[in-house]
Amino acid sequence: MAAEYKVLITTSGVGSRLGDLTKYTNKALVRVGRKPVISYIVEAYPPDVEIVVTLGYYGSHVREFLTLTYPERTFTFVEIDNYQGPGSSLVYSMSKAEHCLQCPFIFHASDTIVLNGLSTLGDIPRPEYNWLGGYRSSNSNDYRSLSVSGDYVTRINEKGEMNYDYDYIGLASIHDYALFWKTLKAIYEEYDQDKQLSDCHVINKMGIPFKCMVFHKWLDIGNTTKLKEAQVVINEPMNVLDKPEESIFIFNDFVIKFFHDKRTVANRVKRTEFLGDTVPEILQSTDNFYKYSYAKGDLFSEVANIESFKKLLQWSFVNLWKASVSNSEFYDACLDFYRTKSVGRINKMLSVNDKMTDESVEINGLKVPGAMELLKSMDWHWLCTSYPSGFHGDFILDNIIKTENGFKLLDWRQDFGGSLEWGDIYYDLGKLNHNLTVNHDIINKNLFRIEFDAEKVICNIHVLNSLQDCKQVLHQFIIHKGFDLKKVQVITSLIWLNMAPLHHYPFNLFLYYFGRYNLYIHLNDIYDIA
Repeated sequence: MAAEYKVLITTSGVGSRLGDLTKYTNKALVRVGRKPVISYIVEAYPPDVEIVVTLGYYGSHVREFLTLTYPERTFTFVEIDNYQGPGSSLVYSMSKAEHCLQCPFIFHASDTIVLNGLSTLGDIPRPEYNWLGGYRSSNSNDYRSLSVSGDYVTRINEKGEMNYDYDYIGLASIHDYALFWKTLKAIYEEYDQDKQLSDCHVINKMGIPFKCMVFHKWLDIGNTTKLKEAQVVINEPMNVLDKPEESIFIFNDFVIKFFHDKRTVANRVKRTEFLGDTVPEILQSTDNFYKYSYAKGDLFSEVANIESFKKLLQWSFVNLWKASVSNSEFYDACLDFYRTKSVGRINKMLSVNDKMTDESVEINGLKVPGAMELLKSMDWHWLCTSYPSGFHGDFILDNIIKTENGFKLLDWRQDFGGSLEWGDIYYDLGKLNHNLTVNHDIINKNLFRIEFDAEKVICNIHVLNSLQDCKQVLHQFIIHKGFDLKKVQVITSLIWLNMAPLHHYPFNLFLYYFGRYNLYIHLNDIYDIA
């Protein structure tokens, strides 16, 4: 039996207070813990409750995610034509959903999470009467607030009100829906260009009592400061280096990957035909998301030791790195992948960072030429002469699950120089070599050092003994299999240089100078450190 009420979530706004986190997607899809904020909202309601969602800024992302993640639920999507600029108020977005909400409903702001305890969602009362969600705090500068007499709200105040009782958390039960819509229409007709019009103005104007429903655990993710606070409360850390243009969401039985670039999704899904059962099964995909089965086992970065690492290398050699016949096209692909991409990434790094230089500089006591000068001195024929093989493309410990019977590989690269089937085994070896020095756990704990001025740079990083032992195993494996260890080390250095412009300050500067330093050392056979 269907529920006798609905829920309205307005996701049409831009979410500009979250900065780069909403540059490539909607604010409702910003990750908190292991899931996006909209998942905490949807899962707070019974499965039979219809949820009406307004779509505007990157609305297709919201639609794709919800239909992919919750196929058993009923969603009604309402497209909003004007979600920024004059007239693009919350009231305008709500008005476009009026025809879907001719019944009691709950309005739930897309940046509001209510909790019971630290990780279990609390019950939200049904809209059997009018109520407003309140939260006790001592600062109303960031939020509208509620003045309360007895159990009832006497007024919703604007931000900064000194005399108030509770913050208003953007959660409202609209039992008298007909009056709500009548009042909303009257307000909008009078102030149609006012971008600040909200549910609060409508409720204040309705002139009927709303009970104050106090919530004891409320998280707001409307800005970056509050988002960080929410991440602390929902303490579900993930060993990933976040990037604005991609994200990963983990559920009980499946994983959702998001990419702003649609080609990345299409190519990753297509590549599973070549990777076979070395990767989890793709369950479904859309333009910007793909969903795959949850791989049960241990994250290899947390359990790697000498013996298990040896097994990984042997397993990969048999199941992943299957060789093909080399050809001139593969050489050209390697040249483009290593040289052209490196030049582009270094130029990008130089263009957006005025705190660094590509001039010759002392790094860790050695006079090191600029990155561009190092690339010019490279023997590219030597570096790019290889044979095509099966490949992963981001072969790091955090992308490997140790299962009962072997391994499952996650987050594979979408191509190698345009090829979906073949790549360079040296790149996988270089990525693994890189990860045994620079890994998510170390970076998330800020266990790296970067100090610089115009004349000298100091950069180093903490390395776990267990990973240092695995690195020795990797180097022995490379030599035993007849591969060129120097080539792996040079590619590792290029990987650090290529990563630099993709990451945050000061980690980006560390990667740039650390990559430069190691590239110089290995090109000149000074000594082996990486």
